[in-house]
Amino acid sequence: MTGYGKATGTIGNRRYTVEIRSLNGKQLDLSVRMPSAFREWEMALRKQVGAELIRGKSDLSISYEQDEAETRNQLNGPVLRAYLEDMRLLAQIEELPLVDPLGAALRLPDVVRQAKDEVDESTWSALDALVAEALAAFNAFREQEGRALEADFRQHLDSIAAVEADLDPLLDARLERVKSRIHAHLEDVMQRGRIDENRFEQEVLFYVEKMDVSEERVRLRAHLALFHEILEGEPGQGKKLGFVAQEIGREVNTLGSKANDAEIQRLVVGMKDDLEKIKEQVLNVL
Repeated sequence: MTGYGKATGTIGNRRYTVEIRSLNGKQLDLSVRMPSAFREWEMALRKQVGAELIRGKSDLSISYEQDEAETRNQLNGPVLRAYLEDMRLLAQIEELPLVDPLGAALRLPDVVRQAKDEVDESTWSALDALVAEALAAFNAFREQEGRALEADFRQHLDSIAAVEADLDPLLDARLERVKSRIHAHLEDVMQRGRIDENRFEQEVLFYVEKMDVSEERVRLRAHLALFHEILEGEPGQGKKLGFVAQEIGREVNTLGSKANDAEIQRLVVGMKDDLEKIKEQVLNVL
């Protein structure tokens, strides 16, 4: 979702710069800064840029460098004449000498004003082309970032999948430890060699069912596969990836709560670490 694009070009006697920036955000929040002469095109510009940005806290800036020779000032004739007439009357009434009234009047407010900028269709068309160029650079930046994010996602997904596969021998060893522990407990309360095998099997089945994580592992593998599938699909799937990441987290948390084994818990912590990195980066996806 983050991105940056810039384009510069000369239009007439001015060199224009168009910059587009975007940060993470759930909705599109577009701020536009541009010369007042272009305000009549602002709504069309917002629509054009917003369609490309889609989401995020974004800024569009249009500025130009103006040659000093181009700066034009105009005299406000009616205001200047009114000031001069007031000075003349005041000098007569107060019987004061009138020294350089024109120089004094030129320093008064509103006598000198800057000529109003006028923008024609050809200037706007050229500027619109610069905006399109900045958008192209912005999208290229996003695509580059997207490829890096995709590689990062796949790395963490593969890491979680590898850890999940490593659970097999640990789960088998855990089962044997459970059997041994139950057998030892039964021997403590019953005469040695007279353990009820049926009761022993019932106790083992109870604990095996309580700690069974086969369903969680199946769902976890399915969610990982779905995440990969979404990555290969159409763009604009950031929210969907976020939902799938939440489901992955649900299964990983259940694995941890059912672990009842230090080594399994250690692997689950590793999966959580990879998942947190995925969740952080999902916020950068449209």
